[in-house]
Amino acid sequence: MAEPAARYRTVSRSSRLPLYHQVELDMRRRVEEGTWRAGDRIPSEAELCDHYGASRITIRRAISELAADGLLVRFPGRGTFVREPTFTAAPRGLTSFTQEMASLGLRASAKIIDIRRQPVPPDVADRLGLADHDEVVVLTRLRSGDGKPMGVQTAFLPAVLVPGMEEADLGEGSLYTFLAETYGVQPAEADEVFTVGPIRGADAQLLDVRSGTCGFHVERLTVDADGRPIEYVRSVIRGDRYRIQMRLHANRG
Repeated sequence: MAEPAARYRTVSRSSRLPLYHQVELDMRRRVEEGTWRAGDRIPSEAELCDHYGASRITIRRAISELAADGLLVRFPGRGTFVREPTFTAAPRGLTSFTQEMASLGLRASAKIIDIRRQPVPPDVADRLGLADHDEVVVLTRLRSGDGKPMGVQTAFLPAVLVPGMEEADLGEGSLYTFLAETYGVQPAEADEVFTVGPIRGADAQLLDVRSGTCGFHVERLTVDADGRPIEYVRSVIRGDRYRIQMRLHANRG
């Protein structure tokens, strides 16, 4: 950062506000006003001490408060950075990724990494209720919101329901819309399980994160109105750009 030190608000020891809170408020203002943008590395602790006229303990406390609020993130050996925005999904419904991104005010896009027809893997056959000799269409896509990678989705669909899909032009739109318009296949219900674990290998490269970074690992089994399984999806989602919010109600019965 090549900002003049005069732009910083030196802490006042006569103020009723704790010193760390004065620093926190000024740093928060810089993030909210865009002086420090998402992905920027902020000045070092030593530089901030000089800018604010505060001790290192004060600076660290202010950074800790902002990190707890999700505005900053620390990377050992690299420094402290302004965190990318985290998008909070509303109470869950059976929606496509495209619909979910639209509800958050984001433009969804998809890049097809792989699409092929193959014999169903044994663990997937159990979920989709298929026989060992049945085939599935496997579709792997990188999903992004406003051009920033959010998740990698691998969908398994019974080939008998989607003949020729492996040769189709899917574009960047909703898979559910494509299935409904092309094959008359429509989702009705789904079971979804979220776990947290490391992102590794090709998924880490596609999502532009370090191998071992924690993210969401999601499994979804979708059925149609007759209860017939139509899709099994495995997703890996960046944990720093996505979170889920739920409202819980007490059981008064």
